[in-house]
Amino acid sequence: MPIPWTSRRASRMAVAAVGLAAVAASALLVASATAEEQSAREIPEVVARVGGQALSREALLSEAAASLAQVEEQRLRCETEAERNEQTALEGAVERLVKKKQFTLEAERRGVTEEALREEIRAKAAEVSDADIDTFYTENQSRIRQSRVEIGEQIRDYLRQQRLEEAEKAFFATLEDTFEVDVLLEPRRVAVVADGHPSRGPETAPVTIVEFSDFECPYCKRVVPTLDQVEEKYGEQVRVVYRHYPLSSHPNAQKAAEASLCARDQGKFWEMHDLMFEEQRNLAEADLKEKAARLELDAAAFADCLDSDRHAEAVENDMRDGSLAGVDGTPAFFVNGRFLSGAVPFETLAALIDDEIRRKKRG
Repeated sequence: MPIPWTSRRASRMAVAAVGLAAVAASALLVASATAEEQSAREIPEVVARVGGQALSREALLSEAAASLAQVEEQRLRCETEAERNEQTALEGAVERLVKKKQFTLEAERRGVTEEALREEIRAKAAEVSDADIDTFYTENQSRIRQSRVEIGEQIRDYLRQQRLEEAEKAFFATLEDTFEVDVLLEPRRVAVVADGHPSRGPETAPVTIVEFSDFECPYCKRVVPTLDQVEEKYGEQVRVVYRHYPLSSHPNAQKAAEASLCARDQGKFWEMHDLMFEEQRNLAEADLKEKAARLELDAAAFADCLDSDRHAEAVENDMRDGSLAGVDGTPAFFVNGRFLSGAVPFETLAALIDDEIRRKKRG
């Protein structure tokens, strides 16, 4: 994330801050909202503390003003998407405010100017050579239409910005232990039912991850090792709940979902879950029955369950709940109600889990 002076939004927000802050405030605290709704959406007067110093609600609204103005336009098109984007705008603004405050405090701690710190970071960003440009062009030539001569300076600018951002990231990483950060802004959460669905981990775990998935989805298969890594690292601190969202573009996904619940009837949901993802190309009904036999399930009972569409309604209910929660593709995750879309890497899930654990400890 660029440090304060590199933000492309800074000048736009400086021009529009006063008017847009009022728009943002009214958007967040709608006068017609019920008391309960307004309380749930209320932003605390202090949204974060850095080195013991408070970052205010007003500063947050000013920082987020331009983004929130765009959100208001989107709200007319899609309320759910707009609410999600609104929260993203606020969280991004808090992150920028925190970094600005960290930067100022570090300059004060060292007794130097902020410009001197900026120059220090720039100096650590390696210069881009012609050889670097040649290497990038060669590695990406299949996706580049222009010649090396035509696009060379654009590549230089791109690599220079990339290296500057890496230097900035490394700089702020050194401040993590110097200035304690405690973000008080509550994230947007969606109420998604977890109880009664296949799960691993204790019900009392401080973090519950509800996954909406499709056994025929390649991205869902890709994320299975990530969830295994989560369970290995966090143990009883995390419960993983599986819910179904078979996509219409996957002809075998509906029956595969039903098959997992037929296996659950015999106590082997996760065994069937793992086997279907391992053998994702073989999910026709005959393949599902063959897998059940290999898992030593009661073959006749499994076949009767699958042929009778016994669990079709349960799968449909999962899809309805997922759609109401804003799911429109797979995989989709709700980490204590906080939405993540796609086959996210372990680091993304872990960052959210760590934040939830910190929030639980803080109470």
